[in-house]
Amino acid sequence: MTLTLKDRLTAYEKLMRLDKPIGILLLLWPTLWGLWFAAGGLPQPDVLLIFFTGTVLMRSAGCVINDYADRNFDPHVERTKDRPIAAGIIGPAEALALAAVLMALAFGLVLFLNALTIKLAFAAAAIAVIYPFVKRVFALPQAWLGIAFGFGIPMAYAAEWNALPRVAWLLLLATMLWAIAYDTEYAMVDRDDDVKIGVKSSAILFGRYDVAGVMTAHAMFLGLMAWIGWWQLRDAFYFGGLAVAGGLVLYQYRLIRGRTREGCFKAFLNNNWVGCVIFIGLAADLWFSIRVLR
Repeated sequence: MTLTLKDRLTAYEKLMRLDKPIGILLLLWPTLWGLWFAAGGLPQPDVLLIFFTGTVLMRSAGCVINDYADRNFDPHVERTKDRPIAAGIIGPAEALALAAVLMALAFGLVLFLNALTIKLAFAAAAIAVIYPFVKRVFALPQAWLGIAFGFGIPMAYAAEWNALPRVAWLLLLATMLWAIAYDTEYAMVDRDDDVKIGVKSSAILFGRYDVAGVMTAHAMFLGLMAWIGWWQLRDAFYFGGLAVAGGLVLYQYRLIRGRTREGCFKAFLNNNWVGCVIFIGLAADLWFSIRVLR
């Protein structure tokens, strides 16, 4: 198949999911939580730019690697059959070359940070590359995804503190619980197809307790974030953000309790706002404590 430059760029855009930025946002919010917690407020502009750009690059690379790994599965799933590799628009070798370029660019950014952050970048890359294959063998791949999506937090602390305090790992754990919740909602959309092709997911693992599993993970996530806020001496704005996030979670329950594909997918997308309001609450709380209380 001969592609024009415009067609190829469009195919790359779809392969990297730049036309569907929800994945970038779900990766970005925990990274921003980590940066603001670690910096005690607004991070240095250069550090913020490196992490923001690195988030986009690594999420894009992860999508390419995921589609490469699923190239024999995606053609048999209605939602994924038109993805560029599955449809034969982009070849597997070309996809791997694109992923390598994206990861190289991301690693180049990390070189401007300290040695500990660079070491963690290798771990982050390995976690991202392994994830697409984890769902073949591990019944709860959403937990691995949560580690991948939360690994920007210890990297943020490494960049700001040149150390890895306990709070960094607790924030990572909270992000993992959040990912189990929202990616189970996403997996509920594809559950029938996943069963047919033999891909594992939390929606399959939880079975008829899927809604309970989602809400339990959300509750544990918000509870841990509240405890971290209390421990880190956060104030009203932070807890107000968590309260709004709790209201959004209750809205998600209304969406998923009927287990419709449309409702579950809408609930999944709603998690962008969960991450957003928590960040707004944290940023406002830190700003208020710096500008007003000091």
